Order: sequence, then structure tokens, then C-alpha cells
Amino acid sequence: MKTTKKAVVSGLAMIGAAALLAGCGAAPESNGASGGAAAGASDYLPCMVSDSGGFDDKSFNQLGKEGLDAAASELGSKKPIEVQSQSETDFASNLQNLVDQGCNTIITVGFLLAPAALESATANPDLQYVSIDDTVDQNFDGKTDAPNIKPIIFDTAQAAYLAGYLAAGTSKTGVVGTFGGMNIPTVTIFMDGFAQGVEKYNTDNGANVRVVGWDRTAKDGSFTGGFEANDTARQTAQALIDQNVDVLLPVGGPIYQSAAVAIQDAGREIALVGVDADVFETDPSIGSLLLTSILKGIDVGTKDAIVAAGEGNFDVTPFIGTLENDGVGIAPYHDWSDRVSSDLTSKVDALKADIISGKIKVESYLAG
Repeated sequence: MKTTKKAVVSGLAMIGAAALLAGCGAAPESNGASGGAAAGASDYLPCMVSDSGGFDDKSFNQLGKEGLDAAASELGSKKPIEVQSQSETDFASNLQNLVDQGCNTIITVGFLLAPAALESATANPDLQYVSIDDTVDQNFDGKTDAPNIKPIIFDTAQAAYLAGYLAAGTSKTGVVGTFGGMNIPTVTIFMDGFAQGVEKYNTDNGANVRVVGWDRTAKDGSFTGGFEANDTARQTAQALIDQNVDVLLPVGGPIYQSAAVAIQDAGREIALVGVDADVFETDPSIGSLLLTSILKGIDVGTKDAIVAAGEGNFDVTPFIGTLENDGVGIAPYHDWSDRVSSDLTSKVDALKADIISGKIKVESYLAG
């Protein structure tokens, strides 16, 4: 299933984010620029609103919640309030609900929450907001649009590049695939980095591994239209498997569950690549399928931001996760370890070092 929904907005968002982040490659140190909670940590109330994936998605939203809970535990603050969204129409009302309950800091999980987050932050300038996966630059001028919002974002193209190289080196059919929930930058950054890694493998090894499901030139590919584990996601995965794919990267929270069903139904060896969390750890039921996972330190970034806010040191400087600061990475190969050669492992490790040093430039809308 193809979609170009939000394509224009996505393109503008890339321009805005690139301008905002120019020269910002590492995780910033807290500088207390925006003050902090009005009372002591015991009176501090951190809150979170999910996107439609839900807090039990074993991926994106779940990592945000884990980071929030860990921060509250360390601070000894009030028990966090967490509100789950069923759809985009819930965002504004969920945010207002948290404002009405006296939250000091509100974390929004996901790119799609940015417009509602901006509206809420603008209406409540004395509250603190943390935006996971978006810079909240709705006018695309290269600046976060409200002075009380801290972005937590991740250049996952760097880690996906490693996963793409690994996938190409692991594939026996010479075809690897990827599909996403929606054609938005925080999804396609994985798909594009993955494709770049495959291209690098082909160049280095004189190979011709194909990527299906994402076209780097057209900036379009296979999308389910949402972030739910449903039959549409299963059919999308199946369509790629039917093209002889034997490594598959689904990008969009729970849609990996539908991909796993399609893989299990295929009756042949197909590796799954997870995203956000180490899915081998968060969902052991499909652990045997996982080659690796492309990791985002959402839990770490969230925890650090909330601990700083609870201690009175809220800092709106963007956190940008990279390979260099361990904000992104790839998970161990777990059950697939004996099927990944030591030579391929060494090459992936060398690529990581070259990306960190700047020798290899991975293209993305977050690349400085």
C-alpha cells in the first residue's frame, strides 16, 4: 500500500529540522536555561501523552514511558500521569487534560503530536514540554516555535545504515525489504538509512542486493497508513515477502507484529529487523526471527530531560541521538549470532567507527 500523505509537510519539516540542528551533533549538557519545577522534587508532576501506538507497543511509546517512570523514581516525585491516545483527534484533549491536572512537564511522544504540543505550549508558557521525535518547527524557520519546548530527536539513519549493510551481507536471496507506518520523516529516516547501508555493501563487495519497499529517488515506498498491528500491515509485509525478500525491516511500532505473522506464514527463513527498542528483549515471542534492532535511546533521553526538569534545570537545547553519543545504535544479533560471519561483524563495526569519525556521511534530514 503506497501513500504520499503528509509528503509536502514532511519535506518542509526536513528543511526546518536541518536548519535547526546545523552544528548540533552531540547530546547537550544541561545549562538550566529555562528554569525548572516550581516546587521541590516531591511536588513535581511529570506527565506524558502517547501517540496512537499505545504504551504497550513494545517499542516507541513504551520506551518513553519507561524513561518517564525511571525519572520519577529517581526524583522521588509524584506518580506520573500517562494518557494514551487512540487517534490523532485525541491529542489536543489529552494535552488539555494533563494541563488541567497540574502537570509541571508534559512529554509528547511522536512526530504527529507536534501541532497539538505547540498549541498547548503556547497557551501555557509557564509549563515545560518535551517533544520526542520532533523539533516542533511548524513554520519551518529552523527554530523550535515555543521557548518552553525541548526536542528529543534521533539521527536513526546512522544506525539503520549499519543494519542495511548487515542485512545485505546476511541475505541469501539478494533481496531485502522495508515498509513503514506513514511517509513521515521519523519513519522514512530508518528506511533511507537502511537503503544507504545496502548500497554501501554492494559497492564494497561487488554485489547487487536489491531493496524493495523504499525508493530513495522518489522518496516513497510501501506504507500501511497507520501504526497498528492489523491485516493491512500483514498484507504489506506479505507483498514484500512475495518479492523474494529474506530480510525485512518494518518501521512503525506495533506493525512489526504483523510482519512477524507474515514471516511465520511464509515457511522459509526470513530475518526480521526491529526498531526503537531491542525487540528481542521487549517481545521474546518473536525473538528467533530477529537479526537485530535499530535502537533509539528514547528512554534515556526522556529520563535525562525529566530528571533535569525535576531538579530545576530544565534545558530546551535539543538532544540529538547519534552513534557517537549512543543515542542510536543496533542491538546484538542474539539468536542470529551464529549466522553472521565474524568478517561481516568486523565490517559493521568498522563502518560504525567511520560514521562516528565523519569519514562516512550518512544522508538524513538531521545530518548537520
